Amino acid sequence: MLIQIRQETTYRYAVEANYSMQVLRVQPQDSGTQKVLSWRLSVPPFASLTEGRDAYGNLFQTLYVDRHHGTIALSIAGEIETTDTGGVVRGTAEPFPPAFFLRQTDLTAPDEAIRALAAEVKRLSGGSALDFAHRLMGAVRDAVDYRIGETHAATTAAEALSHSYGVCQDHTHVFVSAARAERLPARYVSGYLWDDVDTEYEASHAWAEAYIDGLGWVGFDVANRICPTDAHVRVACGLDYLEAAPVRGLRRGGGEETMEVRLRVDAGAAQQ
Repeated sequence: MLIQIRQETTYRYAVEANYSMQVLRVQPQDSGTQKVLSWRLSVPPFASLTEGRDAYGNLFQTLYVDRHHGTIALSIAGEIETTDTGGVVRGTAEPFPPAFFLRQTDLTAPDEAIRALAAEVKRLSGGSALDFAHRLMGAVRDAVDYRIGETHAATTAAEALSHSYGVCQDHTHVFVSAARAERLPARYVSGYLWDDVDTEYEASHAWAEAYIDGLGWVGFDVANRICPTDAHVRVACGLDYLEAAPVRGLRRGGGEETMEVRLRVDAGAAQQ
């Protein structure tokens, strides 16, 4: 499938900031399931941009603005050719062994409710790691209703399960937390998703990957109750949202910030 991504992001400040820095993890990479045909990130002429890779092999850009500014406007345009592999991840950089992704973080630390959920799903799975992961995807989605605007970037897995609502970020954190609680390596993934019903979004997407012996890393899109398909574009991974977030940054001055995101994801037939 050919996925086309167009995104416009504008930051506005109540008063002018005199310094801004943003780390952007928005650019996908070639792998065994996707090929980047084109990608362009446009930034203001008064900004500087550097590029690198983090410890996970994710590609990132760092944006610097070292002058007074009231707005920052970013534009993304790209085309990616994707292949459906039934959720099995292929050809990605893997600098860490799977056991590294048993580590819990502040955002994924399990409480008794998460441990109980994981244990019950494990009991029903009969010892199969793949069956456990599939059942866990359904159990988490049953327990956490999809609700926009009720949680935020700092909401923990335990809080999301306690509230019984959240968005794809929360579904992913609960899945990752529960999987690790039962000693199944799992990680957070950020990316883009094409939906044939609604092609315009206010945010990118997130899902989980679990390590299954014999298969390797396998994706689980908990919010949609499916393994990733050729409608998914993988961008970055980490232990939690903070390590794979599309944008993280800081600034000096600026007062209150507002952010407007216009993201459009379209799809067509893959090139021959």
